[in-house]
Amino acid sequence: MFISPAYAQAAGSADPTGGLMGLLPILLMFVVLWFLMIRPQMKRAKEHKALIEALTKGDEVVTQGGMAGRITKVGDNFISVELAPNVEVAVQRQAIATVLPKGTLKAL
Repeated sequence: MFISPAYAQAAGSADPTGGLMGLLPILLMFVVLWFLMIRPQMKRAKEHKALIEALTKGDEVVTQGGMAGRITKVGDNFISVELAPNVEVAVQRQAIATVLPKGTLKAL
C-alpha cells in the first residue's frame, strides 16, 4: 500500500552526565541575573532605607518629584519640607530621593 510499516528503533544509550548538562545553562543564567540585577537592587534598597531612617530636622533634601527643600518636621510616615519661606509641603518619607550637603540651599 501507500503507507510503509513503522518499526521500533533501538533504545538510545543512557546519558552519562545524568541530565546535569541540560540544567547548566539555566543555572548559569540565574547566577548572571543575580549578580547583574537582583543584588545591586537589594543594595540600593538597603541604602535608601538607611537614608530614610537617618532623616532629621534641618536636613536639606530632594524629593523624587524633584522639589528641593529643608526638613522642618519629622513624623513616622510624613515629613514637612520647607520649599520657600512660609511654604511647607508634607511628603511621605519614602518620597525623599537624596540628602543634600549642608548649606546647598542658601535661599531658605
